[in-house]
Amino acid sequence: MSSSATAAAHQLPRSESRTLSGHEGAVLAVRFNNDGNYCLSCGKDRTLRLWNPHTGAHVKTYKSHAREVRDVNSSSDNAKLVSCGADRQIFYWDVASGRVIRKFRGHNSEVNSVKFNEYNTVVVSAGYDRTARAFDCRSHNSDPIQTIDTFQDSVMSVNVTNTEIIAGSVDGTVRTFDIRMGRETVDNLGHPVNCISLSNDRNCLLANCLDSTVRLLDKTSGEMLQEYKGHICKSFKMDCCLTNDDAFVVGGSEDGFVYFWELVDAPIVASFRAHSSVVTSISYHPTKNCMLTSSVDGTVRVWT
Repeated sequence: MSSSATAAAHQLPRSESRTLSGHEGAVLAVRFNNDGNYCLSCGKDRTLRLWNPHTGAHVKTYKSHAREVRDVNSSSDNAKLVSCGADRQIFYWDVASGRVIRKFRGHNSEVNSVKFNEYNTVVVSAGYDRTARAFDCRSHNSDPIQTIDTFQDSVMSVNVTNTEIIAGSVDGTVRTFDIRMGRETVDNLGHPVNCISLSNDRNCLLANCLDSTVRLLDKTSGEMLQEYKGHICKSFKMDCCLTNDDAFVVGGSEDGFVYFWELVDAPIVASFRAHSSVVTSISYHPTKNCMLTSSVDGTVRVWT
């Protein structure tokens, strides 16, 4: 590892600055909002919570889901939220009022992942019913405008670019759908995929697989660029991501640890015990060396 990479590794967030407590039961996801000033969490207690992670203030609680909330994301202007859960529902919220603007329907089983497109006009979801579905936020129609049903098993994670829907499935594939061309590309990783995330430059794709391996793919060619090992990921849906400069890969572990790997050569450059149980979710600040983690232990932690 180069001296500059070694110096950068020393700057990685691993000091706990605060714990955000309030959820009852496992916290399944935590996400910074678009500018990194606030964050959202969701979990087994059927609630979404808005926090200021830099002060620890709990700002608002959102309640409408009938069962656990699996995922939450904010729009790029931070004015809207979208959430999904085990109740098969996708809720589109107004952040300030806490009001549900629309309930999107179509999934006939639990919904695992949900994202806005970059224009906040479309919401894309992924579910246990082996589908990814797209919904129009501007329409009063709550049915999907597109359904992708080529998966052989549960779809666990979805990402959206301005031209593509990218989804990872328990069937071992990452599928990319070119919305303009109507074309599907399939990368078969051979192991169940439970999380995918894009690099900040949009050139690479990370896939967390249930063989305790995070894989880095070239998004265009599907070429496997690197593998990252050392953590435990065998039975839980857990996030992985890249640091905001794309220099390091970050992943949680079922034993409560967080791991950092150097992107190119893949050595573990740091690891620490972040929680007393499974680390379900990791969110990296868009501009600062600051990170959020959530866990089955019921807490969200802020690291600097």
